[in-house]
Amino acid sequence: MKNLLLIIFLISAISAQGQNSIIKRLDGSTISSDSLTNAIESLISKADVKGLAITVFNAKKPVYMKTFGYSNVEAKKKLELQTNLYGASLSKAVFAVLVMKLVEEGVISLDKPLQDYLLKPIYEYDFKVWHEDFKELKSYPEYKKITARMCLDHTSGLPNWRWFESDEKLKIKFEPGTRYSYSGEGLTYLQVVLEKITGKTLEEMAQEKIFRPLGMTASSYKWQEKFEKDFAYGYDNDGKIQEKDKDNAPRGAGTLETTIEDYSKFITAVLNKKILSAKSYKEMFSPQIRIRSKNQFGPGALEDGNWNDKTELSYGLGWGLVKTPYGYGAFKEGQGSGFQHYGIVFQDKGIAMVIMSNSYPTGKIIKYLLETGIKDTFTPWEWDQYIPYDKNF
Repeated sequence: MKNLLLIIFLISAISAQGQNSIIKRLDGSTISSDSLTNAIESLISKADVKGLAITVFNAKKPVYMKTFGYSNVEAKKKLELQTNLYGASLSKAVFAVLVMKLVEEGVISLDKPLQDYLLKPIYEYDFKVWHEDFKELKSYPEYKKITARMCLDHTSGLPNWRWFESDEKLKIKFEPGTRYSYSGEGLTYLQVVLEKITGKTLEEMAQEKIFRPLGMTASSYKWQEKFEKDFAYGYDNDGKIQEKDKDNAPRGAGTLETTIEDYSKFITAVLNKKILSAKSYKEMFSPQIRIRSKNQFGPGALEDGNWNDKTELSYGLGWGLVKTPYGYGAFKEGQGSGFQHYGIVFQDKGIAMVIMSNSYPTGKIIKYLLETGIKDTFTPWEWDQYIPYDKNF
């Protein structure tokens, strides 16, 4: 089955590159691949995007996969399908599937407090890298209530990252399980507990459960020497090149290195309910917590209202969710070091779209890319602060 899935993927990708195929969108309308390419090229020019990779999925497989622009503007090096891209928080979508696989295998339960799996308090363990240092949780006994479910749906109470706090210290900011607040620290806590339970590193588990089974040979949670031959630099909003970080300790919340080809294999597996059972996918893509904040980050994250009631914006397990006439759309963003990514999966329709870019200004065209490619008008672009280049708010 693994080989068959890979063959189908490769045939589809090659076909998509070689002819002016027809892409079916959510509302039943269609667009030709040539028309989509022309629209993308126009948007890239208007927003001054340096490099962009796009995959569109129909009938649970890729029907359009194409790259635009440069991986290295200064060297005029083209961004290719095989170019390594820093995955940023797309890492979390892959990590969520890994966790659900371990849940299926009985390694961990979604609702048992994570501390209960350990022989001593998490803050008493020695650590080798900063993200394993939990000594500050000694002052927050409520951390003992945190479960895998809370980490995956971002209700752990932990901050996004400790270095964003005014004192740069780890803390519990609210009662675990009571409110949505995006937290890379929460997922990292879950990762560290899993590593202690299994005796395996994140990278070992990901390779064993996800990357190797799906043929994702160019993906890793740590920098690999083989990526040196073709990788993309990130560019900020001013078009300034960002230093490539190659020494990150593996974190399920944000150190994925991948390619548009490899990440599309992952989305193909999600659409076809591979790796996990149908039951697990249903759990992962079921609302766990309603989100009522105005924005994902910044002051708007603390301002509640009815801005997203129409789509019942919520979070599942590792993925955001919007309710649409076509079933739930499960989405995941990624941003960091100049990279700007977005992916959304409409599993009931077998339609999805992945946007991967090494340029922050891509956020200014995400709304239009999604509407043009698959008629996705449900993505919470204002909540995500993907403000289009031609709008002022």
